Amino acid sequence: MKLTATLGLLALLTAPAFAGDLLDMAGKEITVVTENAYPPLQFIKDGKAIGWEYDAVAEIARRLNLKVTYENISWDAMIPAVSEGQFDMGMTGITIRDDRKEKVDFSDPYMRSEMVMLVRGDEERFTDAKSFAANPDLLMAAQPGTTPFYVGVYDILDGDEANPRIKMFETFGAGVQALRNGDVDLALTDSTGGNGYVAASNGKLKIVGEKLGAEDFGFIFPKGSALVAPINAAIAAMKTDGSIDALNQKWFVDYSFDN
Repeated sequence: MKLTATLGLLALLTAPAFAGDLLDMAGKEITVVTENAYPPLQFIKDGKAIGWEYDAVAEIARRLNLKVTYENISWDAMIPAVSEGQFDMGMTGITIRDDRKEKVDFSDPYMRSEMVMLVRGDEERFTDAKSFAANPDLLMAAQPGTTPFYVGVYDILDGDEANPRIKMFETFGAGVQALRNGDVDLALTDSTGGNGYVAASNGKLKIVGEKLGAEDFGFIFPKGSALVAPINAAIAAMKTDGSIDALNQKWFVDYSFDN
């Protein structure tokens, strides 16, 4: 699935300097991997994979003349798989972080989000990070190696990554289900995914407390990928011409999970 050395050299020599000068990738076939667990970025509804990132990648592919196929994978396997070149690109609301840059290349940010506290709709025992931390009986769901995991460990709890109050789940969706079932009491998530889950919950979930910091999302690629420069140019063009704003309007304002 890796791009050829010839294409890599071509991308290096012809990478566009301006957002409007997009490289024609000549129908190059690429495989994008995702988790399909973060509405409204990517999720399954009525058996179909949809969301903000699917629309964004479709528009990027149209502009660059790429052919895209999708594969599904768990979060904990995604970065290693992309790093090893099993897939050409990964998308699942991935926070751009320096430690991850050692394993994969990132696109430029396409979205900024903020960390929030997702709880059951009837939760009254705590209202913020401080009151959650103060009650030793309260449990938090997390996926190992994710930004919410590290925020929970170091910004809410005591800095111990083995703290028994953190219950690990393979997928974010499994953690949210545990929250709804009462097996845990808190799931940290970016505001994008959190608002999506709240909107789809019919009042069974809500967000409490202050936002816990901002994070930038990017697509990931194997190190040295020739896709990074042209996709960055496409992202820049979409920001300039209002396409990103239109996607935000569609998925964060107009979209209804009840349809």
